[in-house]
Amino acid sequence: MPGKHQHFQEPGVGCCGKYFLFGFNIVFWVLGALFLAIGLWAWGEKGVLSNISALTDLGGLDPVWLFVVVGGIMSVLGFAGCIGALRENTFLLKFFSVFLGLIFFLELATGILVFVFKDWIRDQLNLFINNNVKAYRDDIDLQNLIDFAQEYWSCCGARGPNDWNLNIYFNCTDLNPSRERCGVPFSCCVRDPAEDVLNTQCGYDVRLKLELEQQGSIHTKGCVGQFEKWLQDNLVIVAGVFVGIALLQIFGICLAQNLDQTR
Repeated sequence: MPGKHQHFQEPGVGCCGKYFLFGFNIVFWVLGALFLAIGLWAWGEKGVLSNISALTDLGGLDPVWLFVVVGGIMSVLGFAGCIGALRENTFLLKFFSVFLGLIFFLELATGILVFVFKDWIRDQLNLFINNNVKAYRDDIDLQNLIDFAQEYWSCCGARGPNDWNLNIYFNCTDLNPSRERCGVPFSCCVRDPAEDVLNTQCGYDVRLKLELEQQGSIHTKGCVGQFEKWLQDNLVIVAGVFVGIALLQIFGICLAQNLDQTR
C-alpha cells in the first residue's frame, strides 16, 4: 500500500552458520591445545624445557616438534574462529580466514612443487632420512619414529641397509667398538610370524653377510622407494584426504567471510 514501506533484511548465514563455525572451531581448538600439551609434556620429560639448547643439539628431527607446531597453529586458528564466530568479531574472523587461506595456498604450492621437482624432492628426502639415521640413538622419539617407518614400509635406510654405515653405532669401521657394528636396527628385520617375543638383536652382524644372504634376514629395499610405491598404491586415498582437507578449508574461509559481511 502507498505510504507503507517494506523493509528487507540483508541476507546472511544466520545463526546456523554462526554456531556451526563456532562448534567446528571449538573442536579444532581443543585438539590443538591437546597436541600442544602433549608436545610440551614430552619436552618436559626429556628435559628440553629446562635446557633449551637441547633443541639444537639433536642432529635429526625431533618428532615432538610436529606436535608443538601443529598444536600451536591449530590452537591459534581454533581460538580465532571460535571467538570470532561467537562474538561476530570482524578482526578475528578476518584473521581466521586470511590465516586459513595462507595455509591452503602453501599446501597448494607445496603439492605443485613436489610434482614439478620430483627428483629434487627425492634427493632431499634421502638426505633428510640419512640425517635422521645418524641421530638414531640420540633421541628416543626419533628412534621410535624410524623404527615405525621401517617396519610399516618393510624397508631399511633411505636407499638400503648400507645407509646405516652413517650411524656411529652401526658402521663397519674397525675402530667401532659397538656390539651393533655392521648391523641394522631390529625394525629392518623380516619378522617371523611364529615369533611371540620380539628379537631386538636380529640385525646384529647382518651386513657382514653377502647381499643375497641378507634378503632372508632383513628388508633390503630403501624407505624412499618403498614410500613412493606406497603413495602410488594408495594414490586415490591420499588424494581423497587432501581434497577433503582442502574443501574443509575453503568452506571455513567462505563461512567466515560471509559471517564477517553480515556485520
